[in-house]
Amino acid sequence: MARAACRPVGLSARPAGLYSGKMRKNYILDANILLHDPYSIFRFADNTIIIPIAVISEIDRFKKEMTDRGYNARAVVRLLDSLRSDRSLAAGISLAAGGQLKVYCDRDPAAAQPNGQADTEILRVAQAVQQAEPGVPVIIVTKDINLRIRADAAGLRAEDYESDRVQLSDLYTGQTERTVPPEHLAEFQETGRLALEAADSLLPNEYVLLRAGDGSRTTALARVDAECRTLIRLRQPTEGIWGIRPRNKEQYFAIDALLDESVQLVTMMGKAGTGKTLLALAAALHLTFKQRCYRGTLICRPIFPLGRDLGFLPGDIGQKLDPWMKPILDTLEFLMDVGGAVRGHTECGGLLRSGMIELQPLTYIRGRSISNRFVVIDEGQNLTPLEVKTVITRIGL
Repeated sequence: MARAACRPVGLSARPAGLYSGKMRKNYILDANILLHDPYSIFRFADNTIIIPIAVISEIDRFKKEMTDRGYNARAVVRLLDSLRSDRSLAAGISLAAGGQLKVYCDRDPAAAQPNGQADTEILRVAQAVQQAEPGVPVIIVTKDINLRIRADAAGLRAEDYESDRVQLSDLYTGQTERTVPPEHLAEFQETGRLALEAADSLLPNEYVLLRAGDGSRTTALARVDAECRTLIRLRQPTEGIWGIRPRNKEQYFAIDALLDESVQLVTMMGKAGTGKTLLALAAALHLTFKQRCYRGTLICRPIFPLGRDLGFLPGDIGQKLDPWMKPILDTLEFLMDVGGAVRGHTECGGLLRSGMIELQPLTYIRGRSISNRFVVIDEGQNLTPLEVKTVITRIGL
């Protein structure tokens, strides 16, 4: 099984009841919501979901694209077709959560999208639904900021799609603090283990900063074992990993997780310059070339330009990727400077030509079966949920 090192915190979506409430509401979906999440129609609890026919026409424009947007467009079409197999979308289809799904078409479909202005048609449909059911709130759900502004100007309520969003403060941090009696802390420092109380709410592989309860500054770093029964001492290589030494407790935690082969997925999140990529690559070199735990290292990053795109690049795939992979190459060169040569290679070019380290854009990862590799996904914040799911399935998790 491949080893993955990507961004640090477990992400979780908002509760499924985000759109639930005592009063039934009519939600009108824009095309960008369905293209973002084809299954968004199931996220609105017991409310009514209305899709204007103009939105269906807009989605149809993207179904032939060989992109994530095209994939989602085809998924939406297949989903709606399966739902209408024995029921009518015009009359309304009951959903499992108690809501209802309708495709709204109150006039000739050819005239339902005048001059390609789908946003104008969505506003018209919202006003028509509001007039038909004046006692039921009507809400347009769209990722188009301009449409939300236009809706507000027209006296209509409009919201962004928030079912897959979460506040940074709500994320699982993977670390906590505990105050323990001084004798317990002394026992942990001597034996490297400390039994947990049954009532403690710590999670498997959660990291803990232990503080002495006598007011002294004595501390220790620990990790919860997989059975949540014991606190254990962190792995702390005396010489660091590949010449890199941790500078704070978060980096100690990251190194311990990266070096633990029983942990199949490590995610790291932090500000720029906190050492996420550096630590992941140092651990990859250490486990691949010193410990020989893996057959090689695969490094992937999404292709997103900063500022204006320079357009097409000349050369083969390696030459085209070179500008995008410069941050990775810079980090590898730094590690080879401080940690020494890798299998006789003193520069990145020879190491890449040997095939022991492979650089690849995420564009080409679909369909691959990656085994016995240490996989590093850099800049994971730029990935879509579908891309994250694709990466995880490719490495066997």
